[in-house]
Amino acid sequence: MSASEIDRTLVRLAHEVLEKVGDPANLAFIGIKRRGIPMAERLAAKIEALEKISVPVGILDINLYRDDLSTVGPKPVVSGTKIDFSVAGKDVILMDDVLYTGRTIRAALDALFELGRPSRVQLLVLIDRGHRELPIEAQYIGRKVPTSSREIIEVKFQEIDGTEKVLLVEKAD
Repeated sequence: MSASEIDRTLVRLAHEVLEKVGDPANLAFIGIKRRGIPMAERLAAKIEALEKISVPVGILDINLYRDDLSTVGPKPVVSGTKIDFSVAGKDVILMDDVLYTGRTIRAALDALFELGRPSRVQLLVLIDRGHRELPIEAQYIGRKVPTSSREIIEVKFQEIDGTEKVLLVEKAD
């Protein structure tokens, strides 16, 4: 995907969220660190431009909730969850760049529910590449990209990577 294709996809997703969510005033976006954050911020800006309402955006760091913690390293780096609003009773949409096995989302749900009890939690992803290991699915999907186990989806956002694109690459041996 090019930068313009990413932007068009986010515009479509913003409209889809507005169509499906009951009360946009009860909406909250939470971006999963790292690349879920720019998605949440951009979608909140697009909804504000469309509906003139401000959607609160939070940042969720899931490092301590991962089930592969022992393989990540001796001391996981927690760079901080930042949610300046109560999630209790909110219609929360978790956001991440790529949905793969579902393990990141499971960790995000564990982290989120430690902060309170939202009325509903939905998932929005830019790319769904399949290969689920857990019964997790996204309600909002930018694009489905069937992949093999030898392929990787790389999402690059200007805010983090200094470039804007989505790549399908093959793992090196």
